[in-house]
Amino acid sequence: MIALTGDRPTGRLHLGHYIGSLKNRVVLQETCDQYIMIADLQALTDHFESPRTITDSVLELVADYLAVGIDPMKSTIFVQSQISALSEMTMYFMNLVSISRVERNPTVKAEIAQKGFNDSIPVGFVCYPISQAADITAFKADIVPVGDDQLPMIEQTNEIVRKFNRIYSTNCLKEVKPRLSHVSRLVGIDGQAKAGKSLNNAIFLSDTSEAIKTKVFSMFTDPNHIRVSDPGKVEGNVVFSYLDAFFEDKDELEDLKKQYRKGGLGDTTIKSKLNDTLQSLLQPIREKRAQLSRDFLREICHEGTKKAQRVASDTLEEIRDAIGLKYGI
Repeated sequence: MIALTGDRPTGRLHLGHYIGSLKNRVVLQETCDQYIMIADLQALTDHFESPRTITDSVLELVADYLAVGIDPMKSTIFVQSQISALSEMTMYFMNLVSISRVERNPTVKAEIAQKGFNDSIPVGFVCYPISQAADITAFKADIVPVGDDQLPMIEQTNEIVRKFNRIYSTNCLKEVKPRLSHVSRLVGIDGQAKAGKSLNNAIFLSDTSEAIKTKVFSMFTDPNHIRVSDPGKVEGNVVFSYLDAFFEDKDELEDLKKQYRKGGLGDTTIKSKLNDTLQSLLQPIREKRAQLSRDFLREICHEGTKKAQRVASDTLEEIRDAIGLKYGI
């Protein structure tokens, strides 16, 4: 099987990325021919006025990948903008999709509202689902690991595949299946529904031990749990949300929840448990990350991108053949 995954290089990866996708990729590389794309072109659709935000983050992203256990000998890491075939494929696919269809895409609608574009939506941003279809089909991926919010992207990719194959009487493009994450989205340390760099409410893989402790002890718990003896709420409690995601002894965690609910367990105790858990998780990641030289990271990108370029170029030739773009010149 072939798997395609990727991230936009807009900053450091955080625990939400780790629990939501990075651990899954470490597993996938053992069973799949996995391509991991650094989606710098996609990131530029809403960071076009500050490209350094993107370009300065590419190697940092690769460092995070390697630090969590992604093996460049098993997974192909490549930079989207350096694969010219992807842009050409996007152009062909744009002819197969109406503007109204793209605008109906629920993920696009949600992100347009989130970005606050109003009537000033960049064309590149609206069309990024078409670009994603090119990214996926270029490598003939069988599966793409996604969250529920990305299912409309997979649906649109498969619509493009079916329409292309029908119009040009070919089967050179393959439909893809989503692989849904079984992990809920990690909330922000401030209790917001989403953790992220722009919201300043995430714990990053490269954070120092001091930064981790500070963030953990600033987490929201239950505002009515004022004294240790007070009964406390577990639901909506950020500390317990993180313990659910990262604390391995589930029986002990259930005991902690029972104690907290009936009273007699303080916020300091559960925050200390979480701090110890995250320090143990992130220390080896941080140490491995510090050992990676920028020259080595560039070499990983270079070699991965060369391989990805060959594969995508082969698919592009099949697409040109199907359309009839062969002039003997």
